[in-house]
Amino acid sequence: MNLPINQILHGDCREALSNFPSDSIDMVFMDPPYGHNNNNGDLISRREAALGKGDYVPERDNIPILNDGVEANDLFRTLLPELYRVLKPGSCCCCCCCGGGGPDPQFARWSLWMDEVFLFKQMVVWDKGPMGIGWHYRRSYETILVGQKRGAACKWFGVSNRIENIIRHIPKIIPQKTQHPTEKPTKLAAHFIALHSQPGEIVLDPFCGSGSTLEAAQNMGRNFIGIELDPKFVTMSQQRTAASNLSILFDMPHKPHDRMFNGTLFEEE
Repeated sequence: MNLPINQILHGDCREALSNFPSDSIDMVFMDPPYGHNNNNGDLISRREAALGKGDYVPERDNIPILNDGVEANDLFRTLLPELYRVLKPGSCCCCCCCGGGGPDPQFARWSLWMDEVFLFKQMVVWDKGPMGIGWHYRRSYETILVGQKRGAACKWFGVSNRIENIIRHIPKIIPQKTQHPTEKPTKLAAHFIALHSQPGEIVLDPFCGSGSTLEAAQNMGRNFIGIELDPKFVTMSQQRTAASNLSILFDMPHKPHDRMFNGTLFEEE
C-alpha cells in the first residue's frame, strides 16, 4: 500500500498508522494534546476578559481540543510504539511536551515513556520570549522531547557544531480566534526538520492541527503526511498547504493537496 504523500488524513492517528509500512517515515514532528483541557474554560479561553479587554462567553470563546483530557496520556503512550515502527532506523521523533510546571510533572513522565520505546536523545527547551500566563513561576518555555529509532546512526544534518538544546530565536504565537488554540510557529517545526531530515524525505505529523508542521515541511522541500481528528482543523491544514508557495525556496512543482481520508488509506491512482 502506497503512503499518502503530501496528503492529510482525517481520523485517529493510531488507526491510520496501522496501515503504514514499517521503516517508511524519515521524521516525526508532533504536538499532541497534553491533557490539560486547553481553551475549554481555562485562563486561555478567558484571556481577554482577564485582561479587561472584553467579556467571556463560553459558547463563543471555548475551543476545546479533542482528546485533551485524561485520555491524552494513554494516547501518547500507546502511539509511541507505532511511531517507532513506521520510522526508519536512525530517524527521530520530536514531540512538543508542555513546560515544567506542576502539580503534574508531565514532561518527566512523558520523557520516561519515550525512553521506554526510543533511544532518548534530548529534551530541548524552547524559550518562547516574554513571560506567559499564570502566576508565581510564570510560563516562558516549553520542552520538545527527541527520541531516536535504534539500528542506525542518528539522522542529523546540522551544519554547525553549535546547535544548543535551548531555542532562543523563535517567538511564541498568541493564537487568534481563527487559529488553532495551541498554534505553534512554523519556524519551530522548521528548526527540527532542518536538523533531522533532508529535501525529498517524508515528515509525519500525526496531530497536524492547522498545519504549521506541514507548511514548514512543504516550504523546505520535504514531503509530508498529516493526520488530524478534528474536521475543522483538517480543512485549515488543507487550505494552508495548498496556499503555501513552494517555489519561494525550491524550484519544484507544486499542486494543492486536498484529498481527505476517514481512517482508511488508499493507494495513489
